[in-house]
Order: sequence, then structure tokens, then C-alpha cells
Amino acid sequence: GSFLIGMAVEAGTSCEFASPKFYALCGLGGIVSCGTTHTAIVPLDLVKCRLQVDKTKYGSLAQGFRVTFKEEGLRGLGRGWAPTFFGYSLQGLGKFGFYEVFKHTYSGMLSEENAFLWRTSVYLAASASAEFFADIMLCPMEALKVRIQTMPGFANTLREGFPKMVAAEGFTGFYKGIVPLWCRQIPYTVMKFACFERTVEALYNYVVPKPRSQCSKPEQLVVTFAAGYIAGVFRAIVSHPPDTIVSKLNK
Repeated sequence: GSFLIGMAVEAGTSCEFASPKFYALCGLGGIVSCGTTHTAIVPLDLVKCRLQVDKTKYGSLAQGFRVTFKEEGLRGLGRGWAPTFFGYSLQGLGKFGFYEVFKHTYSGMLSEENAFLWRTSVYLAASASAEFFADIMLCPMEALKVRIQTMPGFANTLREGFPKMVAAEGFTGFYKGIVPLWCRQIPYTVMKFACFERTVEALYNYVVPKPRSQCSKPEQLVVTFAAGYIAGVFRAIVSHPPDTIVSKLNK
């Protein structure tokens, strides 16, 4: 429906909605946002994974950092950065690119009125569909990352770990955790996009004192960040239990 098109792109922008350039930019945004942010928090992710698979040794977040630093030094806290960067860059490409593809496709199946009335359902269906394929792109690097981070002596780098894993289990080993990954990431992404979209609406309707069209780019960016933060809290809650399962399966 044209309602969702209007929400996605403002009039006067240089990029036509649903054009190849539009989807390419969405995918590029996903690569930059997911690849860089996940890589930036690799030390925290490493300690989290180790806590999930060996609570006795690492005890708490603070103790996990102390033990890791004592045993491996500062460099050890960056273990697994390469599969994290490449894996989540691919996932971001699929997540953000396919989300817009599916949102446009599903809304186009409805009348303009129903696209508005059922917009939350469109967000839910589009985000779930996008994440299904994005996780297929992520899963091999996620499996390798967890092994590098939680199995002492397995490998120190992507270049070392990839052929070892292929030799030991074949390519099917990279997808051993795909089902729990879907269970973790699909609810995460569904909550992220649906909550984000509706939070943006709510902020403009009830908090921002003027229409979106009258807001400057910096003002719109503040609203976007606020909505993203709120959505992030909820998506973290729903994804934590299956995240633990993914770490244990890939150990």
C-alpha cells in the first residue's frame, strides 16, 4: 500500500522507493550497522559466551573479563572478531535489505486501507521472513565464532578455524545451530522492527510537538535513536534464552 511507501521514503528524496538503489542502500546500511556494532562489542560477547558455557570458571561478567585478561591478555578479548564482522555484515545485508523487500511485497498484497490497518502484522511478517534468510547467511560464521571463543586450543583466527571445522564436521557442522539461531534471532528481529516502527509513530504522535515533515534531519535522527533504544530493550529480553542454547550447541 502507498501508506507504507510514504512511511519509508519522504517526498523529494533522491532514492525511489522499491528501486534497486533503495534496496542496495538498505542492505548497505545493514552491513555497516550490524557488522561494525557487533564487532565493536566482541569483548563483551566473548565473555558472555564463556559465561553461558562455563559458569563455574567465569562466574560473573567482571570475573569473566579478569580471567580472560589474565590468561590471554588484552588481545584475547578480541578473539573471534573476524567471523563476527563477516557473519553479522552478511546478516545485516539480509535483515535490512530483505525486510524492505518483504514489507513492500506483503503490503502490496493488501488494499491501501488494509495496509494501514494491518501495518503491524506486515511489520511482523516482513521481519520474520527477512530474518529467516539472514540467519542462513549468518550461521556459519556464528558457529565458528562461538568455537573460537569458547573452545581453548581450537583456533585463534578465522583463517585457522574454518578449514579445521570443515575437516572435522563438513559444511553441515556450520548449520548445527541454525534452529536455535532462528529461535533467537526471529523473535529478536520481529520485536526490533515492529517495536521500532510503532515507537516512531508514537513519538511523533504524542511526544514530538510538530509533524515529522516539519522536523529537521537532526531532530528526526534523535527520534530514530530513541525508538531504536526502546526497541532494543524489548528485543534483548525475548532473545536471551535461545541465545544461551546457541552458545552451548556450538561449543
